[in-house]
Amino acid sequence: MAKNEIPTLSDLFRERFFIDDPETAYLDGNSLGRLPLATRDILNQVIQEQWGRELIRSWNQHWLPLTLRIREKIAKLIGAETDEVLVGDSTSVNLFKLAQACLDTFAPGSKVLSDSTNFPSDLYILQGLCARTSGRVVLNQFDLSHCSTEEIENSLVQQMTQSTKLVVLSHVHYQSGYLFSMERLNSRAREIGAKVIWDVSHSVGALPIDVRKSDCDMLVGCCYKYLNGGPGAPAFLYLRRELQSQLRNPIQGWFGAADPFAFSDIYQPQHGIEQFAVGTPCVLSMAAIEPGVDLVLEAGVAQIRTRSLELTDRFIEGLESIPNVFGYSLVTPRGKDHRGSHVSVRHEHAWQITQSLIHDFKVIPDYREPSMIRFGITPLYTNETDIERAVTALRRAVGERTYENYSREKRGVT
Repeated sequence: MAKNEIPTLSDLFRERFFIDDPETAYLDGNSLGRLPLATRDILNQVIQEQWGRELIRSWNQHWLPLTLRIREKIAKLIGAETDEVLVGDSTSVNLFKLAQACLDTFAPGSKVLSDSTNFPSDLYILQGLCARTSGRVVLNQFDLSHCSTEEIENSLVQQMTQSTKLVVLSHVHYQSGYLFSMERLNSRAREIGAKVIWDVSHSVGALPIDVRKSDCDMLVGCCYKYLNGGPGAPAFLYLRRELQSQLRNPIQGWFGAADPFAFSDIYQPQHGIEQFAVGTPCVLSMAAIEPGVDLVLEAGVAQIRTRSLELTDRFIEGLESIPNVFGYSLVTPRGKDHRGSHVSVRHEHAWQITQSLIHDFKVIPDYREPSMIRFGITPLYTNETDIERAVTALRRAVGERTYENYSREKRGVT
């Protein structure tokens, strides 16, 4: 960095992550963020001191306060109050709880609306829940894949009719990186008396979310992407305070009971957001969440968003410098108002190219159907060098035909 140059976020924060090979550009689509160095120290303390020495005493001294502390921090990230956020379970389980709680209140003939290219796990949950109603509630999976960027939200608005009672969408689409207007779609849903559940897994920690400004009812999200909480990290849910007395958790679990340690044989739910708890918190994975959330709060989501747009702009410009004959096409919107923090590229040999990028050029993206290579931009550790390496590698993988050394057979996690 030049003497008078203003440091970027990666200049300030990159050294606080475990990076054993600086020559590798880690641009996975954020299915797993990098390891914060502080996480190693915290887990070591939790294992050796709290679990090893203090044993059961750690529940009162450390572990119950931990869950409250983390949810307070995540609440700050989304503009919510602490008593509107619960941390635990997985994104899918949290979606199940909120969606089923809504379905339990619907009259026959009600419809649930989602995007047919939404994240498959979300669709699986909705398909299963609607199937259990024996036709009382119908799932409408609207196909947005044929819509241009300008048409997507207008098409969704048109699909929201008086029979639509629940809308479930990803804030940032996991394939294209399209950023939906939470405020606009929430407003339309409210006009027709519908509720919206947002999956913010590909946006929390990468761009500003304000549940108050957007008038949001419910959302779910994971902690292992931009929040760098580790593989399989617990997820979280948000439920507007006014709805907490209207909806009931369909999974009547121990920690959702009014007095878990009374060991009553009759279930009485807790009041407020606590009723949506289920089982005992996963302490080790819960503890691993906090350092990543702290880093995001320290950096500031607004600053992260500004830097993300700079880096994704740079990536898109680099991609457009590759000749058309190389066969790459941009999937992610160019417009900043509708772009998340990953860039997706389509190519007919995307799977093989992904393998070549990883093994030949030390650039780690991920592959997504259909024929898509996804590059995640995490400004806390992603820098211009990573972007340049990725663009150069894309050019070389096709230009030098290195991808032909890899099988078309898709296997493993990437």
